[in-house]
Amino acid sequence: MARSSCKLALKELKQWMMPQKVETSLATYPSSAEIVAEPLGVVLVISTWNFPFSLSLDPVIGAIAAGNAVVLKPSEIASATSSLLSRLVGEYMDKSAIIVVEGAVAETSALLEQKWDKIFFTGGARVGRIVMAAAAKNLTPVTLELGGKCPAVVDSNVNLQVTSRRIVAGKWVCNNGQACIGVDYIITTKELAPKLIATLVSVVEEIFGKDLMESKERSRIINSFHFKRLVNLLEEDKVSNKIVFGGQREESQLQIAPTILLDVPEDSMIMQEEIFGPLLPIITVERLEDSFAMINRKPKPLAAYLFSDDEQIKRKFVQNIYAGGMAINDTILQVTVPTLPFGGVGESGMGSYHGKFSFDAFSHKKAVLYRSFAGDSPTRYPPYTPGKKKQIKALLSGKLLNIMLALLGFYKD
Repeated sequence: MARSSCKLALKELKQWMMPQKVETSLATYPSSAEIVAEPLGVVLVISTWNFPFSLSLDPVIGAIAAGNAVVLKPSEIASATSSLLSRLVGEYMDKSAIIVVEGAVAETSALLEQKWDKIFFTGGARVGRIVMAAAAKNLTPVTLELGGKCPAVVDSNVNLQVTSRRIVAGKWVCNNGQACIGVDYIITTKELAPKLIATLVSVVEEIFGKDLMESKERSRIINSFHFKRLVNLLEEDKVSNKIVFGGQREESQLQIAPTILLDVPEDSMIMQEEIFGPLLPIITVERLEDSFAMINRKPKPLAAYLFSDDEQIKRKFVQNIYAGGMAINDTILQVTVPTLPFGGVGESGMGSYHGKFSFDAFSHKKAVLYRSFAGDSPTRYPPYTPGKKKQIKALLSGKLLNIMLALLGFYKD
């Protein structure tokens, strides 16, 4: 994805940079106008650990394309990638345009104390609030790419095999659940749930093998802290007896097997916070439409997924579910489409990027009006005598007259 973003920027940058011609109003006649994209200045990009290469470089590509200088702060949790980025950027890129600052909380805090022209942050909501508070001191604009509990709603009329494969891809194949757009939980009908679980188990074993803990096809949990956090979600009293598949774990290897849980309580920790791991709760409802209210009771997610062949259900889902983005009958692939913006809403973030949206995220859209010295009407300037008003009324009539008079201030007492 990082390479694709680079190629797209190189191909389209000339077009992105061109001033956008816009129409003008009668009040400014004769004139022309355009919107000019200009760099914001010096920007700070703070990236995260789960996809530490692409989530670092993708926003940097947009920032450089828009003409900014960039300071990149990779995540210290993915320390090997952070070190690699620091070495490669220093070796191959113009240090006057981009530098990498490595470090942990102290270094990030020191960076946030500086004045920036834009801060772009990818991570969790807790740190996102810290970033936004720091930016507010200098009125610095921010883009926050956060996360949330991304639901997948499964209708009873679907191809269960294809649906299950795509859910497995959007959950366990995708970094073992450590993805902000990964499927966090499933909602389906009570009638379909047993069939869906059986098919999911079959697909998981087909992809990862019968012995899930021996599979080389899955990511490890990133570190001990997150391993213990996930185990705590599993071992909560009202959750531990809801496991219907998986649940095996080995802390020394930072491995947790794909795990499916059925009908965990909605007030449990696993249903209140973003899971960000290989645990998949399935919640059942009597009618599929009941899932809409359940989703909208929670903070707005970064992504929402629906599997259905019912066109009416699809329309209702798109119209009634609030989310940063959606995919119908698939998972996660929406982020690979460069003509779609990627970003959250509410608790899942603000602002968007990818493709031209990345260029726009790091640009100021400057409004420019061009006029000549011709066409300078004396009716514009005081004193506003009755003769001037009569002259305008002779030229204009109806609604347009009222608009022009209001613009020129003739309705002032």
